[in-house]
Amino acid sequence: MPQHVDVEYGEFTISSDPARLDIEKISGVLEQTYWGRGRPREMMRKAIRNSLAFGVYRGKEQIGFARAVTDYSTYAYLADVIIFEPFRERGLGKRLIQAIFDHPDLTGIRRWALITQDAQEFYKQFGFHALDHPERHMEIRHPNS
Repeated sequence: MPQHVDVEYGEFTISSDPARLDIEKISGVLEQTYWGRGRPREMMRKAIRNSLAFGVYRGKEQIGFARAVTDYSTYAYLADVIIFEPFRERGLGKRLIQAIFDHPDLTGIRRWALITQDAQEFYKQFGFHALDHPERHMEIRHPNS
């Protein structure tokens, strides 16, 4: 069972406590994104239950979210990273990613992955880069499942 960690950042808190997550709000916000559009809410609930999820909060209000899909040893996939409007451009996304990397259950992960259509520059500052050997990577996609 993963540890619950809270990180304070001024008036904001980043927490890995699943009891704090506002699943309905997260689902509603993600439904408005290019990557979450069409994702049923029950699918989102299941995805969160089976990931190490992080919320960003101002007081009790959830204002951001991300999750790591991981085996807690060798691999982690960073997914659904988002800071809700109007809280963007305050450095919270950077703080969120750093809190994920610093989580004690995720230290030592050998390979981090993510997929993004438009935020490559943002993720480069954390060491992400295009695949070294894309010919070695394969996938099966069922986008409407």
